[in-house]
Amino acid sequence: MPWRTITRVIGLGEGGAVRAVLDGLYANLGLERFWRSRSQRNSVAFTIAVISLCAKLSKADGVSTRLEAEAFEEIFHVPPEERANVERLYDIAKQDVAGYDAYADKISRLLADEPDLKRNVLEALFHIAAADGIFHGAEDAYLADVARRFGFSDTEYRAIRRLFVREPNDPYTVLGVEPDISNNELKAHYKRLVREHHPDTLMARGVPKEFIDVANRKLAALNAAYDEIAKERGL
Repeated sequence: MPWRTITRVIGLGEGGAVRAVLDGLYANLGLERFWRSRSQRNSVAFTIAVISLCAKLSKADGVSTRLEAEAFEEIFHVPPEERANVERLYDIAKQDVAGYDAYADKISRLLADEPDLKRNVLEALFHIAAADGIFHGAEDAYLADVARRFGFSDTEYRAIRRLFVREPNDPYTVLGVEPDISNNELKAHYKRLVREHHPDTLMARGVPKEFIDVANRKLAALNAAYDEIAKERGL
């Protein structure tokens, strides 16, 4: 559906829903300077693209849930008088994932000189994807492609992903720390874990040999996890 047709159908014109949605966006994602520095036409295009990208993400795993819609509403604080317009666009876009790439490319062009804002949009998408407590492979592929279109590297994508998706073999999970831990805190935490699980320390406590073997395996896992993070961070 052409941009102008969508705009007319959902009632996104001068002010109104455009301003309402962007108010919600910049309040949560730091997009205020985008609104003030862009033309009305670009603001309409941006609003449509972001809402559509969020809606299509909710369909990536085959089922668009109410939890995902609620997560969307947490980000976009839309006034009651404009809710119908925004919901109409969301419902149109969530019918399937087709065309999401065009919306991602549109946002990337509009925010070409705003990498931090592109990251904020990507994080908002992750917030929606994680809303139902299940992060599907299809959602991962969708977001990875959006990240690539936004200009993020695979390493940058994984770093953002870890803020919202934790897996048993994730190195941060293995070390028991959050992804936003500082380098100094990470090093100190890692050294403390190594001391606690080192065979010499355990033997000095009189721990049975069977438990020493378990500790050795855990120490190997801790070392591998730290090495992976250190490599990513260039430590």
